[in-house]
Amino acid sequence: MGKVHPQALHSSTSCSFTSKQETFTLWMKSLVLNGKGCTVFDSDGQLVYRVDNYNCKCIDEVHLMDQKGNTLYTILRKQYSLSRFWEGYRSPGTRNQKRERGPSFRVYKTCRIARRISTYKVKLGADKSQPYSHKIESSTGKSACKISDQFGILVAELRRKKSSCGVDFGDDVLTMVVEPNTDLSLIMGLVVAYTLINCQM
Repeated sequence: MGKVHPQALHSSTSCSFTSKQETFTLWMKSLVLNGKGCTVFDSDGQLVYRVDNYNCKCIDEVHLMDQKGNTLYTILRKQYSLSRFWEGYRSPGTRNQKRERGPSFRVYKTCRIARRISTYKVKLGADKSQPYSHKIESSTGKSACKISDQFGILVAELRRKKSSCGVDFGDDVLTMVVEPNTDLSLIMGLVVAYTLINCQM
């Protein structure tokens, strides 16, 4: 089996916004022994993001970290009545400060457009008077998905990663293509929430 990335133990500095189209590898595994989570590498094989749940699946609080272990988003599972969703709070800040600021995003499943397509609505920003949204569409039962902005323009896409000779690495190894001028850490936060909703992490 080929390596997910040959430079996996090195690290690099991640940036907030993409200046060009960039490609990343998402490995739905934690680097922590027996842990749950995911690890993200850039196109050079450098570690850029990670989530480590320490052997706990489907917990109520998850932290998206950079390569140095600094928390970028705290993502919390919420439930009102019969509605379940995940909210992302940008770090740093104490739990009380985050609650006062409100969530940076909220992700919840809305409906199934067709037999094999599911949609997820994303509300961005804490200002309720001027909300704007993204949309996540996925094929039912698959990890692949597309993220579009409020204008319906594709900003990121996940699909199963293939080797140079066209062989799939498996369900837990994905390629993420992010379009220019996109907040990369936000996209990663949405991807983490999406995978949590589908109990893939």
